[in-house]
Amino acid sequence: MPNTIQKLIKTSKNPKLMGEIFDFAKEFYRDKKRSSGESYLEHATNVALIISDMGLDQITIAAAILHDIADTNNLADKKSILETIVKKFDSDIAGIVEKSSELNKIYYSTRIRFQEEKILLKENAENLRKMFFAIAKDLRVILIDLASRIDGLNHIEKLPAKMQKSYATETLEIFVPVANRLGLGEIKRKLEDSAFAYLYPEKFRWLESSTKEKYEQRQQYLKQYLPHIKKILKQESITFSNIDYRAKSYWSTYQKLLTHDMDFEKIYDSFALRIIVDDVADCYKTLGIIHTYFKPISFERIKDYIAKPKINGYQSLHTTVVLEDARIFEIQIRTIQMNEEAEHGVCAHWYYKENKQISKSLETFGIDFYPENIFTFTPKGDVIMLPKGATPIDFAYAIHSDVGNHCESAKIEGKIVPLSEPLKNGDVIEIITNKKKMPSQDWLKFVKTGFAKANVKKILAIPASLFSIPGFIKKKFVEISQTGKKIAVKKEEPKQTRPNQIYLAGQKGMLVNMAKCCNPISGDQVKAYLSRHRAAVLHKISCQNFEKLSKNSPEKVVEASWHQG
Repeated sequence: MPNTIQKLIKTSKNPKLMGEIFDFAKEFYRDKKRSSGESYLEHATNVALIISDMGLDQITIAAAILHDIADTNNLADKKSILETIVKKFDSDIAGIVEKSSELNKIYYSTRIRFQEEKILLKENAENLRKMFFAIAKDLRVILIDLASRIDGLNHIEKLPAKMQKSYATETLEIFVPVANRLGLGEIKRKLEDSAFAYLYPEKFRWLESSTKEKYEQRQQYLKQYLPHIKKILKQESITFSNIDYRAKSYWSTYQKLLTHDMDFEKIYDSFALRIIVDDVADCYKTLGIIHTYFKPISFERIKDYIAKPKINGYQSLHTTVVLEDARIFEIQIRTIQMNEEAEHGVCAHWYYKENKQISKSLETFGIDFYPENIFTFTPKGDVIMLPKGATPIDFAYAIHSDVGNHCESAKIEGKIVPLSEPLKNGDVIEIITNKKKMPSQDWLKFVKTGFAKANVKKILAIPASLFSIPGFIKKKFVEISQTGKKIAVKKEEPKQTRPNQIYLAGQKGMLVNMAKCCNPISGDQVKAYLSRHRAAVLHKISCQNFEKLSKNSPEKVVEASWHQG
């Protein structure tokens, strides 16, 4: 490690700054160790080296060294640390370090689920990826976290078995898709194969043994065949900068096998030949030449990702052809720039350009895919996406309308907060309910979601006396009232209904049908039964039918009277 530190200092464009950064890091990290047993200083150094190899600037490398320094739940300590970084070094470095510490919030869901031995649902994983981008907002923060994950995977064998599974799952479900979205092909491959080996060890070993011989045979064949392809391109006056080959990652191969009945013979791109030419025109010209000399197995296998790039910006021409000896290979044709972007994605514009000064402006690195949303957690680890400025009331209604209707208070990170408190990315919110609690008119002043507003208005329109009645009966009363209003418009109410003379659960004006079995009249002792088709049906309490109904379904019986009280 001392050699690595000295290498980073000596190769830095600002050795003095880098030396001071390491001295500062040593003071704070001291002998502190990670769960794997790796020292924090060693981890920080490895992350900084990965970031340096990406060709990033000194500010980002410095932030990579300090990225774990503000990981504390004590807000006062965190604030003090960040203020010290601003004072001693740079506010930009402090900003990256602060965002890096906030990214730890995304692990709440996966860790909770693994403690309870629950799987990470597809929808939850997607929301965690969105949360990742929403919290980071800076490409440098994302790259440092990806580099941190790469180093973490290098020490995963020292973690407890259960933690290994959690760490590998996070990698495949969150980090690999993030790397893919940013077009970071090289980082994606490193992450997915390391995680695959620990999450599905038996499948990984089977695939490794099954493909090793095939990969070696294909590699040896292409190595011997390359001079022939180079000769063809030279004859056709195609200038190429490089022709090489690369095996598909084990994880990507396994995913392909799942869609092809685990048949290796149907996987033609497990080992691809890449031809790198000077410009786009040469890409298409080369494709034509390849098809002249080698028969494509199917025109459906010809993919033009230059005219129509992939969602992450990937560009290339792909074709699958039959070479000599009936061997089938995928050939990829792209320019130098396309190849760099395929490997290094969003980093390609500065990768390998060590002599160019990268702008320190946040506009260069800003990345905000979800500016109008925030992502929060339930105590069980479910991710709830809400509009920016949403409050605990919006969160409560997003869980369930009954939770919102009876929301009494809310806790964030275990502390009671006002119901009007704007929520932040990564907040863990607990809603405390009370069946006697009713929505307040004041809630309409700060709730943000349409669903919350609609529910509050709906409940405020219902008489307060109904809130003492169980929810399912209350809902039925609302339906009865709405039905009654519609019927009243069409025709005059039947005489025997007399809704204005009868009180149900102390509420006047509900639509009531008279039971034909006992024909109750004013003065009789009565109760109502909530039937499925005829709404509230009034019976004499002495009615034999009513006695049977109330015995079978007592929860559907409602107190009734001819006069209030």
